[in-house]
Amino acid sequence: MDALSACPGVSLREATQRKLRRFSELRGKPVAAGEFWDIVAITAADEKQELAYKQQLSEKLKKKELPLGVQYHVFVDPAGAKIGGYSQRLPNASALGKIFTALPFGNPIYQMLELKLAMYIDFPSHMNPGILVTCADDIELYSIGESEFIRFDKPGFTALAHPSSLTIGTTHGVFVLEPFNCLEHRDLEYRCCHRFLHKPSMEKMHQCNAVFRPGNVSQQDFAGGDTTSLILDHEYVYTDSLFYMDHKSARKLLAFYEKIGTLNCEIDAYGDFLQALGPGATVEYIRNTSNVTKEESELVDMRQRIFDLLKGTSLNVVVLNNSKFYHIGTTEEYLFHFTSDNSLKSELGLQSIAFSIFPAIPKWSGNTSCIIHSILDSRCSVSPGSVVEYSRLGPDVSVGENCIISGSYVTTTAVLPAYSFVCSLSLKMNGHLKYSTMAFGVQDTLKKNVKTLSDIKSLQFFGVCFLSCLDIWNLQVTEELFSGNKTYLSLWNARIFPVCSSLSDSVTTSLKMLNAVQNKSKFSLNNYKLLSIEEMLVYKDVEDMITYREQIFLEIEEKTA
Repeated sequence: MDALSACPGVSLREATQRKLRRFSELRGKPVAAGEFWDIVAITAADEKQELAYKQQLSEKLKKKELPLGVQYHVFVDPAGAKIGGYSQRLPNASALGKIFTALPFGNPIYQMLELKLAMYIDFPSHMNPGILVTCADDIELYSIGESEFIRFDKPGFTALAHPSSLTIGTTHGVFVLEPFNCLEHRDLEYRCCHRFLHKPSMEKMHQCNAVFRPGNVSQQDFAGGDTTSLILDHEYVYTDSLFYMDHKSARKLLAFYEKIGTLNCEIDAYGDFLQALGPGATVEYIRNTSNVTKEESELVDMRQRIFDLLKGTSLNVVVLNNSKFYHIGTTEEYLFHFTSDNSLKSELGLQSIAFSIFPAIPKWSGNTSCIIHSILDSRCSVSPGSVVEYSRLGPDVSVGENCIISGSYVTTTAVLPAYSFVCSLSLKMNGHLKYSTMAFGVQDTLKKNVKTLSDIKSLQFFGVCFLSCLDIWNLQVTEELFSGNKTYLSLWNARIFPVCSSLSDSVTTSLKMLNAVQNKSKFSLNNYKLLSIEEMLVYKDVEDMITYREQIFLEIEEKTA
């Protein structure tokens, strides 16, 4: 094995570009047995999301954006407790899914699905029968010796591990590794995990001997990914990303699921599976519900049963000392990585203008805007730090700093205030095509909820008390203001977004309500049919949204041919 790379940034970029080239060669071509995955499975939260995923997969295969001869499946969660979600922290991915998030490179544009498949391109040919589990909103980049491959050939579970700061460790899984004799770190190390900690405190990491201190490793920049390569003068831990389970372990879990029937609580594939593994695993985590989205009465009992099922199963760890882990699951992470993060730009070859029509973007001290699969008039302006995707913007549109514009069409004079989030959806309501545009602040917390109407004053919309916003829009505080579960009142299920007959009217109207809040001027929503984001996702017309993207695609292709 090679010692830790002398130029980690360069080797990481080269290794990443090699994987992308190899995947590009497979796009639209039949793959040989053992060359690629047998099955690619995507989980959906409900039947609407399942349909959206299937339609997008069908389009990708038709346009030869994916390797052929592979089984691509979408599996929908049964009714009740969910393992899938609705991307509430990155709502431009809510309608069509995080795994279909557009990335600013490639022709045709890469989405997260293609990037995942590209980054794992070497795995299948060095893997025993089993299942690889990964998330839709993270990117793992790594570099190892040219003659080396990551092998998934040990019994039990095998996980990738990345060196990270202790702060990052508090929001991820952390491996407590068994002692290791090697005197110097290598890019690739195979280790055994004594115990897995899920989002531990710094104190817990120290108590459990999960913390490593600087040793014989090369100095590397700590400004890169959310996790990064080892550094010389900081304590660090090894955090998780994806994991693999061998065929025997997968069969064991399947038999367990078939035996219990319907799941009535949320089981986390990371926290609830991995914490049961390794010789040092204990049951103390089963009563800890601090990281649970929704507490159910059966959770503790189910965790105990999973612990008993998996106890004694080994957790093997592939330590990647020259690796980075990027999370792109929130609006702020999305904006940072696409506009300001020069490390990821360099490693993946991200572009400021990706498959779009727009004049060159001037650089502002390294921070630029990012235009993806869009058509922008040369006279419109987009400020640094903003992302525009799948949109058309006319000549009199001015986009402020740190905005996200998705699926929109703006032809009139419009000013989008800094930190605006604007995302348009096509809807099918009573057989008619309609449109609605969600608009709020990129820093708003859509998931924050209160239990009673009297408490909604603690919710904020674009940094303003939500009660004040309702007054500006001339809306009454009643139970009818919220959709769905009336004990979870939030911006997510607040009926405040107008339904319109055209896409451009929809964007214009929602921008008026946004500007009214910013300017503290009245704009009545009384005469509009109003929906919550929750309801928009129920009514979404996936086919029309895909058609709109395709129209933009064809126009760009024609004008750039």
